[in-house]
Amino acid sequence: MNSLGLAKPPAETRVVVAMSGGVDSSVVAAMLAAEGYDVVGVTLQLYDHGAALARKGACCAGRDIHDARRVAETMGFPHYVLDYENRFRESVVDEFADAYLAGATPVPCIRCNQRVKFRDLLETARDLDADCMATGHYVRRLVGPGGPELHRAADPARDQSYFLFATTPAQLDFLRFPLGSLASKAETRALAARHGLTVADKPDSQDICFVPDGDYAGVIRKLRPGAAEPGEIVHLDGQVLGRHEGVIHYTVGQRRGLGIGGGGEPLFVLRLDPDRRRVVVGPRSALATRSVQVAEVNWLGDGDFEAAPEGGWEIAVKVRSTRPPKPARLRPLGAACARVELLGAEEGVAPGQACVFYAPDGDRVLGGGWITRD
Repeated sequence: MNSLGLAKPPAETRVVVAMSGGVDSSVVAAMLAAEGYDVVGVTLQLYDHGAALARKGACCAGRDIHDARRVAETMGFPHYVLDYENRFRESVVDEFADAYLAGATPVPCIRCNQRVKFRDLLETARDLDADCMATGHYVRRLVGPGGPELHRAADPARDQSYFLFATTPAQLDFLRFPLGSLASKAETRALAARHGLTVADKPDSQDICFVPDGDYAGVIRKLRPGAAEPGEIVHLDGQVLGRHEGVIHYTVGQRRGLGIGGGGEPLFVLRLDPDRRRVVVGPRSALATRSVQVAEVNWLGDGDFEAAPEGGWEIAVKVRSTRPPKPARLRPLGAACARVELLGAEEGVAPGQACVFYAPDGDRVLGGGWITRD
C-alpha cells in the first residue's frame, strides 16, 4: 500500500488535487508530487465579484488561480482551471440568497463541498482517470471495520469536519485528506516553505468567499433586487418595538444592531418570520432549546440509520461550527429526517445551520443534517 492506501506505486497512482490557491491545498499538491505521485492540479473558478477578486482572504478567483498555477509550475505537474461559475451560482449562491430571504441562516461552504467540490469536481477527477482526489481540508479519513470513516482533525483548532458532514460513503471512498493528521497550521506553513512555495505566508481564506467585506445583505440585494421588504421588530410578548429594512439584516441570536434603542433587559433575535416580515426579539433565556428538527440527513455511522436502538442513537452534536459537541440523542423520523434531543439546552439554534453528529466517545463523524423549523 502506498501512503494514500492504494495498492500501487506512487508513480502509477494518479491523484487529482483540488487547489483553491491557498496554502493548504498547495501543500497537499506539493507533498504528493514530491512523493512521486502522478498529480493533476485542478482549480475551480467559482465567481467573479469585482472587489472580491483582490480582497485579502478570498479564494477560487483572480490571483488565487494564479497562485495555484505557480505552485504547479514549481512542482512540475499539470494544472487546469475549470469554469464552474454557473454551477456555483445555481448550486450555492442562489440558495444562499433565497435562504436568507426565507429567514434562515445558511452555510454556503457546506453546500459548496456537497454540490460542487465533492460532486461535480469529483466526477471530473474520475473522468481524468484519477485513482483518488485529495483536498486541503483538515479532517481525517480512517479505514474502520465497515470501510472508510470520517474523523475530526488532529488539531482541534483547524478541524473542518462540521463543513464536511454531507460527504457520502461513496465520496469518502475516493477522497483523501493528507493534512488531517498534522498537529498545527504551523506545520503546514513549514511544509510550504520547505517546498519553496510562494504561498507559505498567504492568509487563510474567509468562510464565505463570494461575499466582499462580509456584507451578506449587500450581496443578497444584488441577487434579489427589491426582495427584502421592511417590517416590524416585535417583542416575544407581541409589543411592536420598531421597524426594520428587511429580515436579511438579522440572524437568530443577534444582539447588536437591532436598531430599537437601549434600556431595559438586553434583547436578542429569537426568530425571523419572513411571511409576516417580522423580526421577533426577546430575552436571552428564550433562545435556549433542547429539541432540534433536522432534514436531509446524511448518515455515516454503522448500521441502518432508521434502525436506531430503543431510545435513539447516542451521539454528540454541534449546532454551530464554533461550538464544541454536546451530548444528545438522535431519533430518526424517516430515511432522511430526525429529531435531535439535546441533554443540555443550546442557545441560538437557527434554521439553515447544520447539526453535525459525532460519536459520543471519540472523534468520528457520524453524519449530520440541516436544521429546519418545527
